[in-house]
Amino acid sequence: MNDDLPEIDPNEAEKRRQGDSRTVIIDVRSQVEYEFVGHPIGAVHIPWKEFPNWEENTDFCMAVDSALSRERSDDILSTPLLMLCRSGARSLAAGKKLAEHGYTDVTNIAEGFEGDKDKSNHRSNLNGWRYHGLPWEQS
Repeated sequence: MNDDLPEIDPNEAEKRRQGDSRTVIIDVRSQVEYEFVGHPIGAVHIPWKEFPNWEENTDFCMAVDSALSRERSDDILSTPLLMLCRSGARSLAAGKKLAEHGYTDVTNIAEGFEGDKDKSNHRSNLNGWRYHGLPWEQS
């Protein structure tokens, strides 16, 4: 568990999402990852960093605000957010930025969508959203 932002595994994240219709998964991976590798069904896609320069998206918080405002009429800053990337690092950084921005219920999904690399440097064989067989799709 990270001291600055709570983390849960993908199974717990899906249980939370199923148990609370306000909960939103924010997928912070690049456009290519989101479309071609796949993503959780219903996830909101807002890249934290984008190919080719991999610089932080300076409009990230405003993009999250905008996406949530379109979906909700209540206080968006209290929306339960579950942050997701490939393996849990980018989503952790993005989640911390949203907490600094004023979001009060931000949790990182440890393991991410693809999980850790195995001995052959392949992902999705040890852990991650896909490994656990949780609902996902490709564009």
